[in-house]
Amino acid sequence: MRTEPWKHVFHIVSDRMNLAAMKVWFRRRPVEGGAHVEVKSVKDFTFLTSSYVPVLRQLESVNTQKFYFENRAENATKDVNNMKFRNPKYLSMLNHLRFYLPEMYPKLHRILFLDDDVVVQKDLTALWKIDLDGKVNGAVETCFGSFHRYAQYLNFSHPLIRERFNPKACAWAFGMNIFDLDAWRREKCTDQYHYWQNSNEDRSVWKLGTLPAGLITFYSTTKSLDKSWHVLGLGYNPSASMDEIRNAAVIHFNGNMKPWLDIALNQFKHLWTKYVDYEMEFVQVCNFGL
Repeated sequence: MRTEPWKHVFHIVSDRMNLAAMKVWFRRRPVEGGAHVEVKSVKDFTFLTSSYVPVLRQLESVNTQKFYFENRAENATKDVNNMKFRNPKYLSMLNHLRFYLPEMYPKLHRILFLDDDVVVQKDLTALWKIDLDGKVNGAVETCFGSFHRYAQYLNFSHPLIRERFNPKACAWAFGMNIFDLDAWRREKCTDQYHYWQNSNEDRSVWKLGTLPAGLITFYSTTKSLDKSWHVLGLGYNPSASMDEIRNAAVIHFNGNMKPWLDIALNQFKHLWTKYVDYEMEFVQVCNFGL
């Protein structure tokens, strides 16, 4: 944010285990230009209780615990995709925090959401000036041809889905989103999310992740942004266009091949490692596969 950086606040949310390390990091490496950094733990948001948050309540369910956590012998024989569906990270509160932004920051009117596996390459100030036309969510659409349509993410044999959504509707990306929090509150989007998350307790509406929940919650309240704002796939797609990556404001290492892992896609790894502060002694003891 090159324009008037002192007016910007970066809100970073971690878990309790990493909170102290995150705070030390930003004390040792303050953001240039006078921007403020606020680091909080999920636990600091005391309204996030199992009586209010469906995901937390579902984690207390015996059936959910069996599905995600029981190490039964038959699970070992299931195919890779089926095992992927059983990854408990998809019920992590850190993943689902994005649906509570208006309550986490009640005084804010707009917020720019950035996932933890993105790299910002260009000034994002212009995002604040984009007219969302009364919509809640500004996002880059990801569909092309028949790919990344709603039919790929939601179960259209479910009557609730079949009646309310278009299977050919274009999906969009979570990871770099500009949200109008006033419109969110007006549209009661968190209530919508709660309805659908409760409906999906038996995983009959969608299989995993927060993207399907987002596609449902912001179905009619998302405005498409120019694709140069956000390029995805650097954690799984070796064919991602280098021209598009170079022109992108934000690049996203979504997928399993994160740039800090040995399994990273080598042709994209330098796009992340060039920003790593190797002078920091804590970084020097990390294994980034370099």
